[in-house]
Amino acid sequence: MSLEIKVPAVGESITEVTIGQWFKKDGDYVEMDEVICELESDKATFELTAEAAGVLTTKAGEGDTLEIGAVICEINTDGQAGAEIEKSDAGSDKPKESKSKGGGATGEVKEMIVPTVGESITEVTLANWLKADGDYVELDEIIAEVDSDKATFELPAEANGILRHVAQEGDTLEIGGLICKIEVTEGGAPASSESSSDSASSTKNESSSSSDKDTYATGHASPAAAKILAEKGLDPKDVKGTGKDGRITKEDAEKAEKPAPKPAAKPAESKKEEKSESAPKVAGSRDSRREKMTSLRKTVSRRLVAVKNETAMLTTFNEVNMGPIMELRKKFKDQFKEKHGVNLGFMSFFTKAVCVALQEWPAVNAQIDGNEIVYNDFCDISIAVSAPKGLVVPVIRNAEAMSFEQIEKEVVRLATKARDNKLSIEEMTGGTFTLTNGGIFGSMMSTPIINAPQSAILGMHNIVERPMAVNGEVKILPMMYLALSYDHRIIDGRESVSFLVRVKQLLEDPTRLLFGV
Repeated sequence: MSLEIKVPAVGESITEVTIGQWFKKDGDYVEMDEVICELESDKATFELTAEAAGVLTTKAGEGDTLEIGAVICEINTDGQAGAEIEKSDAGSDKPKESKSKGGGATGEVKEMIVPTVGESITEVTLANWLKADGDYVELDEIIAEVDSDKATFELPAEANGILRHVAQEGDTLEIGGLICKIEVTEGGAPASSESSSDSASSTKNESSSSSDKDTYATGHASPAAAKILAEKGLDPKDVKGTGKDGRITKEDAEKAEKPAPKPAAKPAESKKEEKSESAPKVAGSRDSRREKMTSLRKTVSRRLVAVKNETAMLTTFNEVNMGPIMELRKKFKDQFKEKHGVNLGFMSFFTKAVCVALQEWPAVNAQIDGNEIVYNDFCDISIAVSAPKGLVVPVIRNAEAMSFEQIEKEVVRLATKARDNKLSIEEMTGGTFTLTNGGIFGSMMSTPIINAPQSAILGMHNIVERPMAVNGEVKILPMMYLALSYDHRIIDGRESVSFLVRVKQLLEDPTRLLFGV
């Protein structure tokens, strides 16, 4: 019996995913609930597990983009483990294909071309060779990593033999282009290379081979693991892999920590090393560098441009005197922290204020769905958080029913998970309104872009003491500019301005939030 495994639904607004990597190969035996591959959406990376035990048949390759509900693989539940299949094949009168053993006949030159990795991908870049030119490689051994515009995938050897590079690291190749050749051999590495060396050099070669193996075991990371290590500033060579053949898994990368700093060298040695490691930048130099956009950055770029092109976006501004909130926080922050174990921040005041205003002006909390407007009676507030991978927007569910303490704890929980790259798809989907605080970076004023499919977003900015006219007198007050960007197709000027004025009123007199007036 063959069981089809389909791409699961991973969020309301997500319609497609990309296969980041397969943990199991075509023909492998898998156990039920075993992780078989890693999928990437425009918001997060998640794992796909086997829904039954059996022999795996893949229907898509690494880098392929699939729609939700599409068949990604099949599991033959009547199949047996690979070892048993191989055993039964050995007893059969039918000869095996040469590829099952070594990928070709001895003396043949196997040309390897860039495989098809997705419908819309026409070219790839050779990221790095994991095997050197002239190395002996085995069938299905990973020999190189290749980058596409959607993901990084690995290139396995298609035969046993001596590897001959054709393309170099950094080269861009079209799908079907020649990437390398393998001089096919059987029975392991050529005997000539072993017999030609004396015992001393043989020992040296064994040592070198062992060293290469160790380097591979502690330095080869999966694409997902490589991203996490890069964000942590760690070198894959410093991380011990627990995966197959010493491969660094995603879990290894998440647990990895920076090694303890080495003892300082003597002054003379230190200067010498410093000079040899990196030359100082010369004043007036015109150096530049190019870096490829990450998959997340490409997705964010596409979504932001789509919002600008597909919505009638306007921004209205107002200013708020933050003095009353600052005084309230100053008075109760110690007692609040002691009782609830969390700091009393500005975010809880803003969240409570927008929830009150959203319920009074429901169009700001609505969204367009085709020819209909969806009005939400609840307030799921998205909070923009700067994470290592980029900007993420986790959601505080039913914020209108939460207390100051509950909101502050939820903000801390979501922000911590965002910094650790542990947010789930569910925690980042379904918001009805977004808060973004550019003020923590020093922004005085901005025009935030709507977080589709929502219809409005409130931008908070830095607090600056400014001279203000109060009852005919000039006073120095801590002021903040507020910016509300909204979709004019659903929200009129009266609603947007009134909403922002109501938020200002609640923030300048926060006791209103306590009494609901």
